[in-house]
Amino acid sequence: MKKLPRVALIYDFDGTLSPGNMQEFGYMKAIGADKDAFWAENDRMTKDNDASGILCYMLLMLREAKRNGVSLSRDRFHDFGADVKLYEGVKDWFESIREYGRRVGLDIRHFINSSGLKEMIEGTPIARRFDAIYASSFLYDRQTGEPVWPAVAVDYTTKTQFIFKINKGIREVSDTSKINMFVAYDERPVPFSHMIYFGDGTTDIPSMKVVKDHGGHSIAVYKPGDEAAKNTAVKLIKEERVNFACPANYREGKMLDKLTRRILDKIAADNEFERLEKINQRRYNKQ
Repeated sequence: MKKLPRVALIYDFDGTLSPGNMQEFGYMKAIGADKDAFWAENDRMTKDNDASGILCYMLLMLREAKRNGVSLSRDRFHDFGADVKLYEGVKDWFESIREYGRRVGLDIRHFINSSGLKEMIEGTPIARRFDAIYASSFLYDRQTGEPVWPAVAVDYTTKTQFIFKINKGIREVSDTSKINMFVAYDERPVPFSHMIYFGDGTTDIPSMKVVKDHGGHSIAVYKPGDEAAKNTAVKLIKEERVNFACPANYREGKMLDKLTRRILDKIAADNEFERLEKINQRRYNKQ
């Protein structure tokens, strides 16, 4: 059976697949927190300590859970993930796009690249759709099962490393050797030109720019009906940081679906062009 060219669709999570931050659903309900107060405290901690906002929110989650008598574990985070709301059409999107890819001769793979929590994403109904989930996560005490320290903190610059891991076919966050090995571009599992990046906010800008500048395609999505979010996406278009902007509605036949399918058509056509070009060059180079 012919091996199909691999294509990576890479997604941020909060604001991209979900209309809010994942902490704002089951987790905040469990600790009885107000989302505005929670994020205001996170901003204060970040600024007062000149610290990483990602590390601060992870500490704040642990602190507030302990203060409110809420026990945390991987399973509890999975439960919180199950309560996370998703944009319209998201649940059916991944298989629908994968099937379209097969029809045009492409092997579609889905990846998460998020500053949110991996453990919560793993609890969502769409978790099994992803080849890999690159996201922030905790280390856990082996005896109590409770989180004790950040294992991975993913911010706007950290996200770019996972683009290169996908490019080279590396799943492990902990890898520090294969990522630096030389691999010829035409031997990498997913060329940059075979990537589509979906993001919504400032933490996605470097990754969207990297994918776009390396020949791939980046799409800035925004919450339907949110003018401020739409203006942010439009600004990214004007600054040439992304290729496209459209509402985060993943239903079949909507703008995002049509746009993604046309990009896949282009990737398939470009791949066929390159294949024919190589065949032609080999034929005449022999003469």
